[in-house]
Amino acid sequence: MIKNTSIFSIIFLASVCSWSQIQVVTDSVKKPEIKLSFLDSLKTTYIVDDMSTCVDSLWLQDLSTEKVYNDLISDIKNINLDQTVDYELPTEVLKERLRLMDEKSPFNIEYNVGLENIIKSFLKNRKKSFERLMGVSQYYFPMFEEAMAKYNVPLEIKYLAIVESALNPKAVSRMGATGLWQFMYETGKQYKLNINSYVDERSDPLKASDAAGRYMQGMYKIFGDWELVLASYNSGAGNVSKAIRRSGGYQNFWNIKKHLPRETQGYVPAFLATMYIFEYHKEHGIVPNKAIVNHLKTDTIAVKAKMSFAQISELLDMPVSEIEFLNPSYKMKVIPYITKETHFLRLPKDKIAIFTSNEDKMYAYVNYNERQRERPFEAKPKVIKDSTVVASKANEQLLAEAISNTKTITKTKIHKVKRGDNLSDIADKYNVTMSDIKSWNRLRSNKVQAGTKLKILSEKTIKIAQKADKKVPTKVIPTEIKSEIVTEKPTETKEYIVKAGDNLTKIAKENKLYVSDLKKWNNLIDNNVKLGDVLQLSANETQVKTPEITFYTVKKGDNITKIAEVNQVTIADLKLWNKLPDNNVRVGEKLTIEKQSQTIAETQKESRRKAAFDEVRLYIVQKGDSLYSISQKHNTTVADIKKQNDIQDENLQPGMKLKIKG
Repeated sequence: MIKNTSIFSIIFLASVCSWSQIQVVTDSVKKPEIKLSFLDSLKTTYIVDDMSTCVDSLWLQDLSTEKVYNDLISDIKNINLDQTVDYELPTEVLKERLRLMDEKSPFNIEYNVGLENIIKSFLKNRKKSFERLMGVSQYYFPMFEEAMAKYNVPLEIKYLAIVESALNPKAVSRMGATGLWQFMYETGKQYKLNINSYVDERSDPLKASDAAGRYMQGMYKIFGDWELVLASYNSGAGNVSKAIRRSGGYQNFWNIKKHLPRETQGYVPAFLATMYIFEYHKEHGIVPNKAIVNHLKTDTIAVKAKMSFAQISELLDMPVSEIEFLNPSYKMKVIPYITKETHFLRLPKDKIAIFTSNEDKMYAYVNYNERQRERPFEAKPKVIKDSTVVASKANEQLLAEAISNTKTITKTKIHKVKRGDNLSDIADKYNVTMSDIKSWNRLRSNKVQAGTKLKILSEKTIKIAQKADKKVPTKVIPTEIKSEIVTEKPTETKEYIVKAGDNLTKIAKENKLYVSDLKKWNNLIDNNVKLGDVLQLSANETQVKTPEITFYTVKKGDNITKIAEVNQVTIADLKLWNKLPDNNVRVGEKLTIEKQSQTIAETQKESRRKAAFDEVRLYIVQKGDSLYSISQKHNTTVADIKKQNDIQDENLQPGMKLKIKG
């Protein structure tokens, strides 16, 4: 026994030693440093609330499939209402259920053999399809019911969208009818639905449902019968009127059915069969799919710049299919930005919260992507090979600077409500939403009284001026870091005086230069030049940029975000310069800060540009002048002239003196 115990002890000790050696070796192996992209670094700074929603992208793709749509349309076109279908549903039971439906519906629901056959056909062949449709309907039906109630149309009309499109907002018929309610192009325009290269509001659930409600209301005033209204929606009011005349004056769908187009003959029975299956799905063992997206848990936000679904997907970690499902009216998967038009993005409420809390970062990323697009007459960037300075990726640095060097400020305007004003007009005037105005002023309804003063908030992004530090930090230039020197060929500086009709592109072509070089040599912010401006056509100064190395000692209460803001650098660069694996810093730790010094030439050009911008001239208004023509003459904007001269409207009188800045 003692011998066995000794052997066990030896084996145990040997295994412990072996494990310890393995552990030491494992710990001594340095883990590879994982470098985050700037987009990932940007996301770590997001302000996020606790709410979260998960949507199954495969389920969303299944919703937009055309298979259900094609199957239902094929059934409606080809089904034979007189052909008996073998399905276990007693006729007497069906008659009783139809009678109960008729009692609570404005439709004339009466039993007939044709209706029985199409109900049994759907139950026998389309059970799975109806399970999916019932899941999708939980998202769309609240919108449909709201639109129908607005125009005093029976709520049961919501089932018509199933017959029309199988609840697929992207459905397009062979004749070109589009969207949930299958509007033709001319009909969509007639009901004020916007259709252009970017947008097709026939696919917008809210706007298309509103148009459908108005159509139904108008047709009921003509026919006075809801079944005939449905028939006219499918085949047109003219075909229904002709069928009534051919039947000898009958005005009941079942009496004029044989005089209608073949597709319309199965259209109304398919609608009534759909209503029956939704009403009695439990009795037939149909279990609706789970509705992952709830309309009440989504919201909209006005987009202030052109954005693609791919960019939104990257910024919010959402599948493109989900964004497309919630915003089906954008044909090219791009939300355009058009002057005097407002386009909205619908997202789950938790994603809306992230978007609004980090709006400046969203648009900085979009602007960065736009700057990367290749443009005509643009010089390729020069590559400096002889440099040992380790820098973060150019993409990350540009984007970080776009965010860190800007600041969003909120301004408050007061609008005094005048007689005849309403919230919708006020919202349009200031390019905001009604819900924002109600929130800012704690309004419970859309009604406002004349004389009420409303707060209107607006956001403006400004550049942050870099302040000089009072304490001059010690500069350290290590020997292993080389200066970056870009030397242009010493040529005689040429000048060009801007003449009438000139623009930067024309000047660049005439002198065989790039527009980007002209802007760089003359420190131009945009492509605007004024008559008489003197432009430099070459660079004659050596540009030397030497990295300035300073150290920052971490104090109590500091974090990496605060340190980056104080030193006007990015978090990504701080982590790169100091080889930080994460965002944690310790009190007393010395952090390296690298900055590029500004050349003397750049400083002088910046001073000249600011002096020119601050110059204010007086202009005397001539007969026939307008604010727009004056702004074009002096290369400024109407808004700037109004602000400089405190002008509220656009009425000008000859002889007025206007201050023009710039």
